[in-house]
Amino acid sequence: MNKIYKLLDEDFIAELFLKKVLPLYPQINKIEKIKITPYKKMIWETTYHVVFSYELFWRNSRQELKKIHIVCSAHSNEPRKNVLDTLNYLWDKGLPDENIKLPRPLFYIEDFQATFYRAVSGKTLLHLIKELDKEAVSALISGAAKMFAKLHQLPIDSSFQFNTSNQRISSVVPGEKFIYEELAARFKNGEDGDLAACYASCVAREKNLFPKEGERSLIHGDAHPENIIKVGENKIGLIDFTDFSPADFARDLGAFIQQIEYKIVRKAEDLEFAREMKKLFLVEYLKSSGKELNENLQERINLYYDWTALRTAVYWFLNHRSSPVNGLELLSAIHERQKTGRNAQDLMINYKS
Repeated sequence: MNKIYKLLDEDFIAELFLKKVLPLYPQINKIEKIKITPYKKMIWETTYHVVFSYELFWRNSRQELKKIHIVCSAHSNEPRKNVLDTLNYLWDKGLPDENIKLPRPLFYIEDFQATFYRAVSGKTLLHLIKELDKEAVSALISGAAKMFAKLHQLPIDSSFQFNTSNQRISSVVPGEKFIYEELAARFKNGEDGDLAACYASCVAREKNLFPKEGERSLIHGDAHPENIIKVGENKIGLIDFTDFSPADFARDLGAFIQQIEYKIVRKAEDLEFAREMKKLFLVEYLKSSGKELNENLQERINLYYDWTALRTAVYWFLNHRSSPVNGLELLSAIHERQKTGRNAQDLMINYKS
């Protein structure tokens, strides 16, 4: 049996948390129960990619039932210690403040290649988009712009071991080689809409627009609505730091703009609102960061918009529950933007599927 199933065993987890969690919280002398929920459960014979949720219930001195929410991220082929280290780095550098919340790093278990951290609780931006709560969506997107501006301005400590594999889009998981090989194996005669050619074009454009010696910033690397959390009034949370790396800050901008558009149009079917939110995000970011939207930055935003649409298309083509129709739809959006010469924040793409 795959060893990762131990992290779904309540007795095993109770013993583990007794050793690892209780020393961190002296107010807890006994865990009454643990609720385990698999957020992501991709488990094969010996390999796995999982995210598990643990809700720990305990009683305070007044016998009131309290809860602590802990999340575990584990991958058999990608040690998650970099996530723990990244969170510690961001806490040390002062990214969290009275308005920005991050997961609190707890501990790492080498045997499972698993990082445990205290969760950020609240509604995701995607949830608010689905509810079509325009006021809440607008406020959260504005907050996200300010948060990314602060992240991109943090100092890069040369002594820290960053995950450099995410610095260029050619190496971001699943990676250039895997994509080309899988597409060739699964699709013939242009059935993939020439996705490989589109991918190669994005790689070449990044080399031209952002050379290796380009000035890097700390970026989240996976900026999308499911990773943005409404924690409370005027409080925003950011989660999932697997792709965190020193890279081109425009990658977060182009990625988030594309995902705002994609999710609002598909989930809320409101094209005009999608365009308003894209523009709001970029305007607020530029205001907060003090950066100028010159021609080079605009082209980089367009590049990473295209690449994020392409990355989503790769998911639809190569996922175990593949949907080439959805993938082709995203490729059409890329071609439409390039054909019209429109900038990412000005587009209104109608995703119909």
